[in-house]
Amino acid sequence: MNARPRLLVTRQVFPQVIERLAPYFELDANQDDEDWPRATLLARAADRDALFVAASDRVDRELLAACPRLRMVATGSVGYNHIDLAACRERGIAVSNTPDVLTEATADMAWALLLSTARRVTESEHWLRAGQWQRWAFDQFLGADVHGTTLGILGMGRIGSAVARRARGFDMKVIYHNRSRAANEAELGARLVDRATLLAEADHLVLVLPYSEATHHVIGARELAAMKSTATLVNIARGGIVDDAALVEALRAGRIAGAGLDVFEGEPALDPRLLAVPNVVLTPHIGSATRSSRMAMAMLAADNLVAFAAGQPLPTPVAAG
Repeated sequence: MNARPRLLVTRQVFPQVIERLAPYFELDANQDDEDWPRATLLARAADRDALFVAASDRVDRELLAACPRLRMVATGSVGYNHIDLAACRERGIAVSNTPDVLTEATADMAWALLLSTARRVTESEHWLRAGQWQRWAFDQFLGADVHGTTLGILGMGRIGSAVARRARGFDMKVIYHNRSRAANEAELGARLVDRATLLAEADHLVLVLPYSEATHHVIGARELAAMKSTATLVNIARGGIVDDAALVEALRAGRIAGAGLDVFEGEPALDPRLLAVPNVVLTPHIGSATRSSRMAMAMLAADNLVAFAAGQPLPTPVAAG
């Protein structure tokens, strides 16, 4: 009987996921969710055949060189910019991710941030909690309308489409920019425009595109200056798509009205100046953080690993081995 492949699970996962994996693997699971230094990760991964990683784990050439047995990397995220796909292909290492299962939860979060930003929910709550509310006034915390305005979406994939569908309830005009025309454009009531038009016309701009070298700082000082001064910006995609330093300056100067951010450059660290800007809503990368979505993500990663162990095709491969 062949020995079971060896699997390292780098972050705490639901007990049901461990139960799913246990019959197929010799497990080393970080169920205490310890914050491993890089050297510890390399040492724990060194004799593993497979890895179950999170988006915060950097799978690069250094790690691959330390893992001569490695044949499979499953990330419990839809994004995979933390994995060096070229290096994995060179080594014949299969890679999987978790698309689809977090689409609706992340689209809901985009709207939570959009509404909170437009209506200054976080800013006014902080003011109330500080004991500043003494009287009602007509001009108190005047925000921006959402209904009947123009929603701009940069990146019209699964999540972008789900964001656009929700705009119907707010009677919004939807425009988007994407590398190609969305097949469901008519169904969504959305119009493809160039990037300059998107920036100029959107009252509320939502970023839903994957991070890559090509999308690094795709929203910077020049793009922010091209937006309406009354516009809001929401980033639920990845840190690095927005130049956070340029965004701080734009918010301070009133070049845009506000921003809602669930992701940041260098997270969990973030530009400390964002904490002092009142017209920004900040959340700690919780776009997919519903119990059902996070369970589905972890289980899909486990399904990919089980398929690998059984010698079957991966359900959601990113790079074939």
